[in-house]
Amino acid sequence: MAPAPDICVIANPGAGTAARDGGALMRAMNVFGPRAALRPFRGDPARATQAALAEGFPVIVAAGGDGTVAGVAHAVQGGAAAMAVLPLGTFNYFARGLGMPEDPEAAARAILSGRPHGIAVGTLNDRVFLNNVSLGLYPAILDEREAAYARFGRYRILAHVASLRTILRFQRPYRMQLTEDGQTRAARTPVAFVARSAYQLDQFGLDGAEAISADRFALFLSPHQSRLALLASAWRLIRRRPVHGRDLILTTPQAIDIAIPGRRDVSVALDGEKLRMALPLRLRIAPEALTVILPPPAEPDAPAA
Repeated sequence: MAPAPDICVIANPGAGTAARDGGALMRAMNVFGPRAALRPFRGDPARATQAALAEGFPVIVAAGGDGTVAGVAHAVQGGAAAMAVLPLGTFNYFARGLGMPEDPEAAARAILSGRPHGIAVGTLNDRVFLNNVSLGLYPAILDEREAAYARFGRYRILAHVASLRTILRFQRPYRMQLTEDGQTRAARTPVAFVARSAYQLDQFGLDGAEAISADRFALFLSPHQSRLALLASAWRLIRRRPVHGRDLILTTPQAIDIAIPGRRDVSVALDGEKLRMALPLRLRIAPEALTVILPPPAEPDAPAA
């Protein structure tokens, strides 16, 4: 009698790579073989993840994009199961930060031969996030991006186009009350971006990776400026040439509270997913709250003959 599967694959069939390449997921499942059970989902992956945890699976694979990974991580964190990532999304920042191959078959092999490792995660009002949280312009950019994806397909270039189109329609900044590690100040900004992915910061040419390694946040505020200046800042960011202190102002707190006077809730982008959340927003670091499967170390190059 064959042993029961010990890996549960929570899969989003609508993720970027999966939507463009219908066979990507099944090629990975062929690599996993009888060790893995497949559980497709629509919407929030939490319910499928919780069911898999109740069945006792020791490894939960989040197969999808960064939103899927964050949803699975929220359900898995704090428990005995480990999470692995099969990158099938558009950007796959978290998976790429772990060093996971983006080819589905190579990623599946890396999961099978990988090792567990505890990591710190960020939480927003007690909900786990892995890459970033933002408010202001970015949630509006997500709306524009999803509309473009629905019309043309899930391609990375469309995300940049959506950013520029949204900025061109930009109206007014938020007036925020920020409390960082107990110190409160007022800020007027069109966008607040809180990062927890050193890999993503490197991709955009941003500082702050050292703070993330030290289990802190990298908080970026865009100064209040004209629409044309904001568009120029966005263009420099897309080209990975931001000017720190002019395009973005960086602080590196370990705890952040954000209030917007006169408002009870706000649209928030969390790992690429748009949510409506009650104010104030409370961001904290949860140390070693999540066990992830890391790919095996790369083999050293053979010496030249």
